[in-house]
Amino acid sequence: MNPSFYDITQAISDTLITWPTDPAVSIRKTKRISSGDAWNLSELTFGSHCGTHIDAPYHFDENGITVDQIPLDSLIGDATVFEIKHNEKIDVKEIKSLGIENCKRVIFKTKNSACGKYTEFKKDFVYITREAAAYLAVHNVKLVGIDSLSVDKFDNLHADAHHTLLKKGIIIIEGLDLREVQPGDYELIVLPLKIKGGDGSPARVVLKKTP
Repeated sequence: MNPSFYDITQAISDTLITWPTDPAVSIRKTKRISSGDAWNLSELTFGSHCGTHIDAPYHFDENGITVDQIPLDSLIGDATVFEIKHNEKIDVKEIKSLGIENCKRVIFKTKNSACGKYTEFKKDFVYITREAAAYLAVHNVKLVGIDSLSVDKFDNLHADAHHTLLKKGIIIIEGLDLREVQPGDYELIVLPLKIKGGDGSPARVVLKKTP
């Protein structure tokens, strides 16, 4: 890949770590040239929120827009990657210090990236507090991305950050691979599957370094 591009997508495979209650990934070869078939063909089974994926507002709101209704200008455009120092959470105090007021798409790189590739599910990932999510919503951010499988704390049954962001129509990207990405300004390209009525979708996500 061109050195100015960063593919921040997890590869979908049988070993992909998923949220504990979500379906596991299964990739089954149904046709194989090596077995005498005329072509290779696979059967794919996975949840709509596996790996690097987006959450559409419909994920937590029956009246929210679905994946196929998300405008492309929310998914493609200028974005800023911020490195979070706090080892537990992204709170409103830290967000205020980052200067996100003029950012339309915000991506948070946390200790989750420092841990390296996802090899097991860890409950103590860095999350976004309800107050921080509210601050992002007030400042009309279009999209929020993070390098964990959820913007909410693992045991937050109320999903405060999800509700706060999605209610405002803010698209969420979770499960980003930011290990090779430095903080700064980029062009973001997010291409989810166009699933009719979808609550979420795996997505290919790419950052392009801006001059």
